[in-house]
Amino acid sequence: MRPVISLIAVLGSSLLLSACNEQDTTQGAAQPAAATDVSRSELTIQIRNASGISAQRMLPGEQAGSLVINQHGIQRLDASEQSVSAALPGYYDTLAVHQGRSGLIAASHDLQRDQPVILRWNADNAAIAPEYLPSTGYPLEDLCFYQDQSHHDYLFLIGEEGLGQQWLVGEQGTQSRLVRTLHLPVGAKSCTVNAELNALFVSEEEIGIWRYDPRPETDSNRSIVDLNQPWGSLPEGPEGLASTADGLLALDTGSNSLHRYRWQDEQWQHQSWPLNEGRKPEQLSVRAQGDALQVLIIDDSGQQLLTELDAGSSLLNAPTLPEVFATAQTAPVPHGGDAADDPAIWPHPSIPELARVLGTDKRGGLGVYDLQGRELQYLPVGRINNVDIRKGFTLGDRQIDLAVASNRDRHSLELFAIDPASGQVSGLGDIATDLTDIYGLCMSQSPDGTVYAIPNDKDGRFIQYRLDGSDGKVSASAVRQFRTDTQPEGCVADDARQQLFIGEEAVGIWTLSAAEGQPTELTSVISVGDLLHDDVEGMAIYQHSQKPYLIVSSQGNDSYVVLDALPPYRAHGAFRIGLNALSGIDGVSETDGLEVSSADFGAAWPGGLLVVQDGRKRLPEGNQNFKLVPWQPIADLLQLP
Repeated sequence: MRPVISLIAVLGSSLLLSACNEQDTTQGAAQPAAATDVSRSELTIQIRNASGISAQRMLPGEQAGSLVINQHGIQRLDASEQSVSAALPGYYDTLAVHQGRSGLIAASHDLQRDQPVILRWNADNAAIAPEYLPSTGYPLEDLCFYQDQSHHDYLFLIGEEGLGQQWLVGEQGTQSRLVRTLHLPVGAKSCTVNAELNALFVSEEEIGIWRYDPRPETDSNRSIVDLNQPWGSLPEGPEGLASTADGLLALDTGSNSLHRYRWQDEQWQHQSWPLNEGRKPEQLSVRAQGDALQVLIIDDSGQQLLTELDAGSSLLNAPTLPEVFATAQTAPVPHGGDAADDPAIWPHPSIPELARVLGTDKRGGLGVYDLQGRELQYLPVGRINNVDIRKGFTLGDRQIDLAVASNRDRHSLELFAIDPASGQVSGLGDIATDLTDIYGLCMSQSPDGTVYAIPNDKDGRFIQYRLDGSDGKVSASAVRQFRTDTQPEGCVADDARQQLFIGEEAVGIWTLSAAEGQPTELTSVISVGDLLHDDVEGMAIYQHSQKPYLIVSSQGNDSYVVLDALPPYRAHGAFRIGLNALSGIDGVSETDGLEVSSADFGAAWPGGLLVVQDGRKRLPEGNQNFKLVPWQPIADLLQLP
């Protein structure tokens, strides 16, 4: 039962807001969240005539005043409704405001040009020349801003037929850039973002309110906030949305009601106030001022309804992981979907800048890239999954550097020769294995120079093959086997200490000797838990002069864990690879394979090089690729020696 609340209209208006004794009709299994009613004291609504204003948004933070769309176009007003800057003339129909990293930003839809427009103001409140984004090609319903943990500003465009876009807002003097397209409800009407909840809220006409993740490296999965009756608490259908410290406010325009949703105890707590005998409320704007939440509602006649609610408690997320940034990225792999998988790094013996990155395309072959990410070669040898390299392999009467990959078409070892002088890669054919569903692979090298390939199977089996090329053709002899109980993939050998690390995707990391004559008993290094999130994917060893580090792709939370590669395997923490806005390189998510090297790659790569597969290519969207990250920022971030 909702509490009885009187909302008293002042300034002589006859518009009354009163709560009615009405029972929530949210039903059983379809109920999206607990609709808990919270008793409140009386609220006062102030009503003002705002004729000539078709849209209004209060300025964020401590700034007084608002931004409006009126007969002059878009205009900035002070607290007394007086203009403080020249208007941007034209005809507009949506409006959003945001305190960006470099000042006040606004966005709207220019009806004459049929283009979204971004507006900025300088420190003297003077408007800067507008930036027009390309026309979406479909009618826009709403737009809203978002700022990520690194203070990059984004703009969401919400359109008809389930179409939308996310743009990275450019800093002054730079252009905004399309990050990704969105797939939203067909009846999407309005949006707002709560950055602390990592929530993009979208209302769907006649359905309810949905929650998405606004971070560009996430997928398009959604969850329900509330649905229309009889499946949820909303009487008819939400339209206007506004973010609050602990959730959001929503206008149900069909029933003239205001709804508040607070995220508490891992569910949505719901409270509502019906708006009786008034005109249809259409727009909603909020601004936190200390402990109060100022609420502005504009109805279809242009009247302003102003009230205050308690601001609510800030919902801080779990501590965010620190970020480093890629400074280069490879060309996308030729095939779409989940294609790129695992990289390997080949350092040039004398010219650091001529190093190569090998990257697998598990739908077609192997790419070879320079340190600027340009594709130099593509070898279409089939569905190869993981690749590794060892230098100084004897092939007949010549020395080559050898790359081996797991070929899932033939469950074989795919072999490549790398010219030690030029880095040119050529195919050597493949060797059959005894595996029935080959998956991951790594290589090792003994102190006497013997090279091994160690592929694994989805059923948990590993087979260690000794490779020999003395007669001019590579052959493989199985020298031992071991296994995990469930599916593995990533593995890496620390040749200097003859130690092998293997990943069991849903369990954790194990270690054993890499020497062929040693026992195969597995010792736990780290289990999946608070730091390492399944799936456990790519693994690599960074050979520091003092001690080695093990770097692991913690795919379940898009991060990378760094451990000592010596007992007791102390963890140094985790990091993510975020957006490099200046270079136009997107962040990284869902990494499968990775590789790291402490070799000299030139001044652009202080401390060495980390290469990771990127599971979602953004800015703009495209086929997957590999990101290149200098090591020193990682060492500085985690305070590694």
